[in-house]
Amino acid sequence: MKRMVLAWAAFASCAAAEEPARAPDAVRQLEGCWQGTGSVLDKPVTIALEVRPVALGAMMAVDARSVATSDPADRYAAHLLFGGGKDAGQVTGFWSDSFGGSMTATGLGSARADGFEIAYRYSDAMFVNRWRIAGEELGWTILARDVQGKEQPFATYALRRVSCPQGPIAN
Repeated sequence: MKRMVLAWAAFASCAAAEEPARAPDAVRQLEGCWQGTGSVLDKPVTIALEVRPVALGAMMAVDARSVATSDPADRYAAHLLFGGGKDAGQVTGFWSDSFGGSMTATGLGSARADGFEIAYRYSDAMFVNRWRIAGEELGWTILARDVQGKEQPFATYALRRVSCPQGPIAN
């Protein structure tokens, strides 16, 4: 037990000496709450996002909730994490959602002047997420790219920044 404590203390002191790779500014701009509409596989939905810094600000967490406009019982939720990488402008991520643990994925992408792009690999396709921020407007598009590289629209959302229901999100 004593060795484990000493090993952890040595690791913690080395880890503390390195500056964490924070999410690029393009990702940090998402902080706050957003509401909007969109479509998933041509099905109209409403969507709400809550985005906040986590892990002492090293990561950004996105909680997304959507509901099909034609059926309030048709609901979906996702919890996304975004961080930076060792290279400037690199975006790393983790996707988890209401389909459960077998549908989680890690992602890799890059920041752009108007937002960022990140792709998640699944067994049947790569899902490319494009986030575009223009002031108080947010566009989020998801494309499914098959193994041959052909892209098909999967989801598209248009959101506006709104006040968070409980006030500013705390870190």
